[in-house]
Amino acid sequence: MPAGTRFDWHTHEDHQLAWAASGVLTVLTAEGEGTTWVLPTTRALWIPAGLPHQTASDGGRATMRSLYIRPDLFRVSWAEAGRPTPVAASPLLAELIGYLGEPGLGASRRAHAEALLADLLTPVPVTTIQVRLPESVIARRVAEALRADPADRRTLREWGREVGASERTLARAFAAEAGVPFGRWRTRLRLQAALSMLAAGEPVSRVAGRVGYATPSAFVAAFRRETGQTPGALFRD
Repeated sequence: MPAGTRFDWHTHEDHQLAWAASGVLTVLTAEGEGTTWVLPTTRALWIPAGLPHQTASDGGRATMRSLYIRPDLFRVSWAEAGRPTPVAASPLLAELIGYLGEPGLGASRRAHAEALLADLLTPVPVTTIQVRLPESVIARRVAEALRADPADRRTLREWGREVGASERTLARAFAAEAGVPFGRWRTRLRLQAALSMLAAGEPVSRVAGRVGYATPSAFVAAFRRETGQTPGALFRD
């Protein structure tokens, strides 16, 4: 998947285990307010059957490997109904994904491998940053423009002149439709955009500037306020 590749909203009849063999995979799921999952090679995502999702390589070139698992033949006790779950992608799990993907694998060997897979699927704690887009046309234009360029530092008043709306109208739209005031919404958007860069190993000093922060310390402070962790602690694995 070259940088910028995106598979638009879709579902599968089977459960999917999505994993990046190289690079960083981004999965956007539609449950609740919508969540973006950023997956370095040490993480895979269990996507339940029927859950709408997008898959992308936002942070650079990535190689995606997936397993598709029939719900009636494979159950995991930890999976919450209908919710995606990040799991640790150990070297053994990575090898098993390739092994189970072989088309000529016999039924007996497959059954043994699937039993091992069930033992290896270990949920891991994760920090999520939710960014809900406003629904009204004018506020949505601002949101989409900032999603395309998180480093844009224009104020809400300046955006109002750009889209033909008052600052108050836009502020109300973001608070009512995105669930948080515009300032916090933009902070979350910037931090979400930073996750794939951080997961790819880019230094904090470079990431901070790319998502609109004047200094790395300001970026780290915002990251800690929103997630309770520093960028370095989040991706230490």
